[in-house]
Amino acid sequence: MSSFSLILVTIAIAIFVYYLLNLRTRSSRGLPLPPGPKPWPIIGNLPHLGTVPHHSLADMARTYGPLMHLRLGFVDVVVAASASVAAQFLKAHDANFSSRPPNSGAKHIAYNYQDLVFAPYGSRWRMLRKISSVHLFSGKALDEFRHVRQEEVAVLIRAIANEKSKLVNLGQLLNVCTVNALGRVMLGRRVFGDGSGGGDAKADEFKSMVVEVMVLAGVFNIGDFIPALEWLDLQGVAAKMKKLHKRFDAFLTTIVEEHKTNTGGQHKDMLSTLLSLKEVAHDEGEKLTDTEIKALLLNMFTAGTDTSSSTVEWAIAELIRHPKILAQVQQELDSVVGRDRLVGELDLAQLTYLQAVVKETFRLHPSTPLSLPRMAAESCEINGYHIPKGSTLLVNVWAISRDPKQWTNPLEFRPERFLPGSEKAHVDIKGNDFEVIPFGAGRRICAGMSLGLRMVQLLTATLVHAYDWDLPDGLMPEKLNMDEAYGLTLQRAAPLMVHPRPRLSSHVYRASS
Repeated sequence: MSSFSLILVTIAIAIFVYYLLNLRTRSSRGLPLPPGPKPWPIIGNLPHLGTVPHHSLADMARTYGPLMHLRLGFVDVVVAASASVAAQFLKAHDANFSSRPPNSGAKHIAYNYQDLVFAPYGSRWRMLRKISSVHLFSGKALDEFRHVRQEEVAVLIRAIANEKSKLVNLGQLLNVCTVNALGRVMLGRRVFGDGSGGGDAKADEFKSMVVEVMVLAGVFNIGDFIPALEWLDLQGVAAKMKKLHKRFDAFLTTIVEEHKTNTGGQHKDMLSTLLSLKEVAHDEGEKLTDTEIKALLLNMFTAGTDTSSSTVEWAIAELIRHPKILAQVQQELDSVVGRDRLVGELDLAQLTYLQAVVKETFRLHPSTPLSLPRMAAESCEINGYHIPKGSTLLVNVWAISRDPKQWTNPLEFRPERFLPGSEKAHVDIKGNDFEVIPFGAGRRICAGMSLGLRMVQLLTATLVHAYDWDLPDGLMPEKLNMDEAYGLTLQRAAPLMVHPRPRLSSHVYRASS
């Protein structure tokens, strides 16, 4: 049979299965499916997603309501676009939506579901989650490496000072800082040279690899939704994922193998600890493997770096656009910290307005605008609608945090809404209040939330405290491009290019002897 004939047969089978599924849906009795746009034959609602799916889904929710049903290929997809609906899925029915649906990103990039982020719910996932919670993200672990984060932020501040009047690509320098801070904690060493980031080809390549992961993982791959067409790889996504995985695997394998020979039995970093846990049987007899260790490292160096650096980039952009808010943050920092030293993590608890700025940044620019997908283990009822077994759940975090029913002037950057005595003073961003859930909620909430919060707060506070920021070529702040580039994470469409002007005592910018 020729390849063309094989494609025709594949499409014919896909059409037949599609109509069988439609017949099943039409003939089922009982509760209706949630409302949603009429699907096209075979491909369903995939064309309705557009180039920026979280925007398209938010627009659809205004027509069909905050609980929608889509058919993407042969897959039932339900979308939550309000705080109350999200709470139904992630709180009341959290146990039923604790696993992930099959997807090409997890298969081809994340070591075939052997990482923490995409692992199916079960004993292996519980082992990885427990190891991460105890050894990587516990309060004790975070406090133990506080000095590392502060030292790397100080390196960033000196690197910016050395640029003098040059135009700075802030996002690139932030990425170097977050990767090196994580590298010192995880590996006991920096990943990129001295941390300055100036003209570092390795840093540029690594940043591009991480961004490519997030872009590819954010693609709605036709093969994920029409399995009969998976082998065709119509968008070329699987091929790109496999190629990228080889690059990451080579990077991670080198790190792990070097560590096995160089640690000398000393557990001075997290990777040494993880390697020592390979011989330990956990609660359900599970043991950690080299592949799972590499998959955890992949999670850390992708989800744990780009999300923080891009959020800080959004925060500084918003503050540049709002000079009065920037001045108020700087006034608070000067009052609490003074101008003779850099901000430390222990200062953060006293910086009430700075914390409100960070919350407002997470609200308007959530690092993951569409939650990572979950899957219904069993059929259930939500708000009087039938949610079929095997449905994929997407929570539109971006739309929820801009919902005019929940937020006054939702498109306005206004940190005051989170201050004591204000309408949202009680709202936190740690998964308890569903109006703003940048880290998700429930069992599959982001494992690195505490680290991410500390890093974003420390970086934002230090950059605002240490520098004033001018835009290039006389660009007025209100004209700054705030467009989004869609991927799994929310990148800026145009990198933030700025001229820094030091505002602290000169000795702060010099390396301590």
